[in-house]
Amino acid sequence: MKLESLQKAQIEAETIADQVFKKLQKAIVEGSVPAGSKISEPTLAKEFGISRGPLREALSRLEACHLIERTPNVGARVVSLSHQHLIEIYHIRESLEGLAAKLAAQYMSDVEINELEKLLQQHQEHIEKDKNYFQKEGDMDFHFRIFQGSQNATLINMYCNDLYHLIRLYRCQFGMVSKRVNRAFFEHQQIVDAIRQRDGELAQFLMSRHIRTSRKNVEAMLGDQSGNFSTLKQEI
Repeated sequence: MKLESLQKAQIEAETIADQVFKKLQKAIVEGSVPAGSKISEPTLAKEFGISRGPLREALSRLEACHLIERTPNVGARVVSLSHQHLIEIYHIRESLEGLAAKLAAQYMSDVEINELEKLLQQHQEHIEKDKNYFQKEGDMDFHFRIFQGSQNATLINMYCNDLYHLIRLYRCQFGMVSKRVNRAFFEHQQIVDAIRQRDGELAQFLMSRHIRTSRKNVEAMLGDQSGNFSTLKQEI
């Protein structure tokens, strides 16, 4: 009975940690918990009505997602956003996403490609209605789907676990409106067409160019706005 009780307690603790992780992740990405703000474990434990164990597990997972940073003898803070950091992420994305598109052209099934095209149809309807191209997370995200379609576990882990939510943090807070809305959507269509044709090299070229064009646009906007993040509105 003691062993069963211990296993039950572990399962409940994991469930609590999962719930807290998801809530904090959403709050950080959407800006309810501001970038650079200090994380108070006692305050959060009281707010969620949980012990420090599950909370620390959730914070460890947030750190693994690069959403918070912990410093010995100082504590944890939400990651700070910077122009340099954003551009560095773009450079990484250019390589990773190009490779993912190349592999997706090789490994995605016809059914998966059909679903990808249906997703773009939904995106088009959203653009026509709201005039922006902010994608929901996970399977509703075009770039996320491409990585899943690569069927390369290491690549998927590098993007979906290590970088994905950090990218969404920038995208959610600074990418709601864009002059590149229609162009970005057209570029997505071109990428899917290349994947449909099983042309991996073309898919890689188009995806890398897509990310590079977005980066250059961001760099130009940053230069025009003297580093003011509040005016940076881009399909990130």
